[in-house]
Amino acid sequence: MFSDNKKPRTMTEFGGQPNRIEKNTKIKGNITSEADFRIDGKLEGNVKTSGKVVIGKDGYINGKVECVNADIEGKFNGELLVKDLLSLKSSATIEGTVQVAKLAVEPGATFNAACTMGKGATTGTAAASTHKLQPTKSNEPAKVS
Repeated sequence: MFSDNKKPRTMTEFGGQPNRIEKNTKIKGNITSEADFRIDGKLEGNVKTSGKVVIGKDGYINGKVECVNADIEGKFNGELLVKDLLSLKSSATIEGTVQVAKLAVEPGATFNAACTMGKGATTGTAAASTHKLQPTKSNEPAKVS
């Protein structure tokens, strides 16, 4: 009945062990990982992962971050590319540019960024194309082409 739970799972099923930069740790450089990443210290550089990035309340990143999902409680300054969901907690401070598919912002978060949002937003700068509004008749919603 519960035999599936007892099977040993390989690291590839989880994307590897999560990585962590602890509080009072400062790193300068670029990080590439296949696993999730949690930053509670300070990072000056770039992070690229096929997992989730979490910036803890005391965490700070100055650089470029590319990931699938991100939860931010601390501070971020730079370029943030999130393929799916970016979740900003009330203590978060974001500055720079953001490309994201979905965005969740708690009241109290500081979001001072140029943001491109929606499906395909992280596929490159061409995704930030401009749309023209079509003239509408009164009481009709605007149409985007």
